[in-house]
Amino acid sequence: MPPEVVYTPESLLRHPKRLFQQMWRDLLAARELTWRLMIRDISAQYRQSFLGVAWAFLPPIVMATGFTLAKDANVISVGATDLPYPAYVMFSTALWQTFVEALNGPVQAVTAAKPMLARVNFPREALILAKLGEVFFNFAIKLILIVALFIWFKVSVSWTAILAIVALIHLVLLGTFIGVLLAPLGVLYQDISKGLTMITGFWLFVTPVVYPVPSSGTFGFLVKLNPVTPLLVTARELATTGVISDPYRFWVVSVITLVGLVFTWIGFRLAMPFVVERVSS
Repeated sequence: MPPEVVYTPESLLRHPKRLFQQMWRDLLAARELTWRLMIRDISAQYRQSFLGVAWAFLPPIVMATGFTLAKDANVISVGATDLPYPAYVMFSTALWQTFVEALNGPVQAVTAAKPMLARVNFPREALILAKLGEVFFNFAIKLILIVALFIWFKVSVSWTAILAIVALIHLVLLGTFIGVLLAPLGVLYQDISKGLTMITGFWLFVTPVVYPVPSSGTFGFLVKLNPVTPLLVTARELATTGVISDPYRFWVVSVITLVGLVFTWIGFRLAMPFVVERVSS
């Protein structure tokens, strides 16, 4: 028999131990629903598409082709890269796509579940976890392209490629952190989803996806200030050269992400009842 839950007007912030116990209990209770939602979303994503899983491959291929042609025609100058340029762009684009999916996932999940939120009481964490599972599933598909690419261009892989999973997880958690922060607002205002599309478009150009990290200048400062930069670059370096160029920034961003995710999770739980009430009215 499930434990009785009593709702009171008193804020749970006054009782942090009880709050974390409820958070942990809901996280465990969300497992089965998370799995069902993830399977449903993945099936719908590829079943309702003519090209199916090809959409996981097409964006990196198209971007790599376009920038390689521009580089060969001397339209752009990107400097020396550790990998053959097409492989560099495709691998970096796959990492960037994974971050963007993790960022958009919570907003999309909570917005799509708006009717269910108003009628059914269930652990809201299931929505976020299902999207996280979808993000990792999509990256697993992209990984097939990355492996094929490395074999084609004869890219040597260091044993540290195993550790690249850690950097990838931190990259996904950074996107999730920002997405969960914006999710309650995304339910109330469509501007959030539209704004994210515009912001990530600009964000891409200050992220070293199609060029190495600049060493100087105002643009170089913006790229290094970008929190995605150390996580994406570290994942790329661990998978190839095995030498991390900026471990300090990597760990600073990682710690901020992990701590911020906990506080954002608390804020998400406290905000959602008010959001659901606003949506239902």
